[in-house]
Amino acid sequence: MLDVGVLLTTFVLIFVAELPDKSAIASLVLGTRFKLSWVFTGVAAAFAVHVVIAVAAGRVLRLLPHTAVEIVVAILFLLGAVLIWREGSDDDSDDEAAELADVPATAGFWKVASLGFGVIFIGEWGDLTQIMTANLAAKYHDPLAVGIGAVLGLWAVALTAMLFGKTLLRVVPIKLITRIAAFVLVVLAIVTLIGVING
Repeated sequence: MLDVGVLLTTFVLIFVAELPDKSAIASLVLGTRFKLSWVFTGVAAAFAVHVVIAVAAGRVLRLLPHTAVEIVVAILFLLGAVLIWREGSDDDSDDEAAELADVPATAGFWKVASLGFGVIFIGEWGDLTQIMTANLAAKYHDPLAVGIGAVLGLWAVALTAMLFGKTLLRVVPIKLITRIAAFVLVVLAIVTLIGVING
């Protein structure tokens, strides 16, 4: 049976971790240049493929002894905190995202959807949210809930970026979002390590 708590936890963690990511900026740029539904089709498909791969990797991690899995999960949460902290220090993400939209604004559905898919598919390999999804799939016994939560979290960020990205960045600085996300990951790492110690 689908664990709604795991689904919601995954959704929130992935949503917060993806907000400051370059994929969100790329979605914003592409969504302002091309028809939103076309861009979202490609972006959503790429995120779904990455989640399937991450959940599968997390299920492989579950084959390790429980204590080893928990230690790996804690280390990856800490690594994620460092990566997301550094992500918030990058000021060149707007320039990089602008280079992605080097396709004529008159391009058709397949070209735009393919562009959205390609940008996300290439950009998300080894990304923080992919690592987190694998972590959560290893930690919890419900890969379906983790997969659905991760996909919905990623899709929500992409849609938020496309619809409200410029306004949101004026109200909430990206640096603050990255700091909050890094703090949450450190807390998760500590909680996981405490669980191993009390084990």
